[in-house]
Amino acid sequence: MNTALIDDVKEAYIKEFNTEPILIFSPGRINIIGEHTDYNEGFVFPAAVDKGIAAAIQKSNSSVSTAYALDMNSKVEFKLDALKPLKEGSWENYVFGVVAEIQNRNKVLGNFNIVFKGNIPSGAGMSSSAALENSVVFGLNELFNLGFTKEEMIFISQKAEHNYVGVNCGIMDQYASMFGIKDHALLLDCRTIKAKPYKIDFKNHQLLLINTNVKHSLSDSAYNDRRSACEHIAKLLHVKALRDATEDDLETIKDAVTPTNYQKALYVIQENERARKASKAMEENDIEKLGELIYGSHKGLSKQYKVSCEELDFLVEKAKESGYVIGARMMGGGFGGCTINLIEKEKAKIFKESVSKAYKEKFNKECSVYFVNLSDGTHLVK
Repeated sequence: MNTALIDDVKEAYIKEFNTEPILIFSPGRINIIGEHTDYNEGFVFPAAVDKGIAAAIQKSNSSVSTAYALDMNSKVEFKLDALKPLKEGSWENYVFGVVAEIQNRNKVLGNFNIVFKGNIPSGAGMSSSAALENSVVFGLNELFNLGFTKEEMIFISQKAEHNYVGVNCGIMDQYASMFGIKDHALLLDCRTIKAKPYKIDFKNHQLLLINTNVKHSLSDSAYNDRRSACEHIAKLLHVKALRDATEDDLETIKDAVTPTNYQKALYVIQENERARKASKAMEENDIEKLGELIYGSHKGLSKQYKVSCEELDFLVEKAKESGYVIGARMMGGGFGGCTINLIEKEKAKIFKESVSKAYKEKFNKECSVYFVNLSDGTHLVK
């Protein structure tokens, strides 16, 4: 599937550095259900997909290290003992951050060269950043025999994002990208950072992502506002996080919180429950039940948590009307990005055409449609 991508980075590496590299593929991820539950120490249901970042890496004899972002035709040379973050939004920070975090753990790195390229759709909320971080830490671990476990590597990736990129992300993206298993989704407990894989038999259905190609500016402030509302309600309930609360518990403090914050907390409690029920549906091979839960998740995100937007709601409505999408919801932080759809295989092409046309008519802009399969996590390419 990603052969062309891997060939591209290998060829570019050899042309640039005249030596054979080690090759790594690190996937992007989707989240089937369990949105905004991660920072409430709850459950999420991600899976690695067959789109990601390919990297070619090898030791360097030079006095500097080089990173080359092939799809941006952008190159940087750097000294390992003089790293600091560049301006916000620079791709280099993902690489520098990983290197700095490895060195913070008292591991010795030599100079190296890395070339990477990705095929994760831009702005689709499929965690290209986690895929890039994981490919760098995995490659360096391999190259310099650092002896990190996969679990240690994902925390290095996460810390890189916190300290160099400036995004205070949870661990789901790095986890799903590193630990993905082909044809499986991972029920991840965000408190214990332990996951149980569930094989999904999609039968005559498949996954389809539709990117709204919009990002409304609300997202950062809205995220912080919801996070603090959840933490405030957990305090009122004398629990560590909302994952420990039930609907009955919430009822006891209904008068002490605003109706909107009550709905937000109720959503989180119900979404955690939906993630658990989704694992049961997978165990029982009940793809229709899974679809129902996915629709339920969107309703909660839109009406209770209020992180959807007109474009996302429109796409989910169209999915419902079609009669052959058995589950659809917004995926990710909200206010734009993608919907994830569970659709009958035979009808996928028709739906792609009709929904693209309807979206263009309604919003006078294009949406983008992608098909994805569940894949293995970060690995060496032999």
